[in-house]
Amino acid sequence: MRRMGTLLLTKRLLKKRLTSITLLAGLLLSPLAQAALTFGIVAPASGGAAPLGLGMQKGIETYFAEVNAAGGVNGETLALIARDDEYKPLQAASNTRQIIQEDEVLAAIGNVGTPTATVTIPIYNEYETLLYGAFTGAGVLRKTPPDRYVINYRASYVQETAAMVNGLLEAGVLPEEIAFFTQNDSFGDAGYNGAVQALTSHGAGNITALAHGRFTRGTRNIHQGLATILQAPVTPRAVIIVGTYGPAADFIREARNDLPDAVFLNVSFVGSQALMDELGELSEGVIITQVVPPLDADLPAVEAYRQALATHSRGSEPDFISLEGYLAAKLFVEGVKAAGANPDRDAIVDGLLGLGAIDIGLEEPLSLGRNDHQASDAVWPTIITNGRFESVEWASLLP
Repeated sequence: MRRMGTLLLTKRLLKKRLTSITLLAGLLLSPLAQAALTFGIVAPASGGAAPLGLGMQKGIETYFAEVNAAGGVNGETLALIARDDEYKPLQAASNTRQIIQEDEVLAAIGNVGTPTATVTIPIYNEYETLLYGAFTGAGVLRKTPPDRYVINYRASYVQETAAMVNGLLEAGVLPEEIAFFTQNDSFGDAGYNGAVQALTSHGAGNITALAHGRFTRGTRNIHQGLATILQAPVTPRAVIIVGTYGPAADFIREARNDLPDAVFLNVSFVGSQALMDELGELSEGVIITQVVPPLDADLPAVEAYRQALATHSRGSEPDFISLEGYLAAKLFVEGVKAAGANPDRDAIVDGLLGLGAIDIGLEEPLSLGRNDHQASDAVWPTIITNGRFESVEWASLLP
């Protein structure tokens, strides 16, 4: 009996050990374990800004899947580790240290937000780890001279709001007829300051007197900000909004009651599809500046994006956020290729900054260099018309 018990115990231990070996083998054969090149994204996957983080992650992973299916980079596959910061700066800081120290990523790609970038950029600089292609156009990522470990894909908020101001003036709106509704933090400040800079370049005076309503990040308390705008000495004909889709939608919905003829404009960070879905029919005529081409553009990179989405992210519809993630990843991988085999963190930075002018299929070259850490300067203003995003014709915008 004792011998039989010993045999049973030995069999159980052997079975347990074989199970452990099988699990280990499964892990070793999994895509993440095979990937010699691992990157990270710290972005909201829950909370009000979740569509932004999930959209960027989808676009990046779609391009990584396309590259991996073709054999990877220098024979090595690419993987992305995602950490949810819920669009909260303190959580973003904690997650950033985790992906750098514990996950040992080679770079972060596609992070979302200005307030989160403000607290994490010092960490990336401290650990000499790249923050690339963040979903924000804020100046804190665009210093002169640039931070070595911060490289941007997209145009800045200064360029987005300049496109708005230029278009509104072309449409016949006077500077004093422009108002602002912005998130009360560094994100809102970045968009507001960009518009002020554009107005100043046109010779507008007394800009600080323009109505400027604000709301608190993470809330949808828009009424005090709306009241500030409705008290403007000159009735606004245009309101530039710098916020996420939830409070932006609430503001537009309420403001239309008192400003039925006003035009509402949003920077790309709002999340175009989410805003249109939230507003429904009330989204008609809302303007959103984009930093990527139209979704139906006849461009090689956009056509490749649509095909890759259908192949590697079945059931997903094209949208501006995942397109930005895809295009940013496409340029990023060119830098990884240039970094050579078995690159370290600095080699990837050098690879990107050594690209110079490069066309990734947009038929216009992007450019990166030692003193040029922003690849694209392009802005495409769009207007929601019959549930679609169309190009804005500024001259015929207003009666």
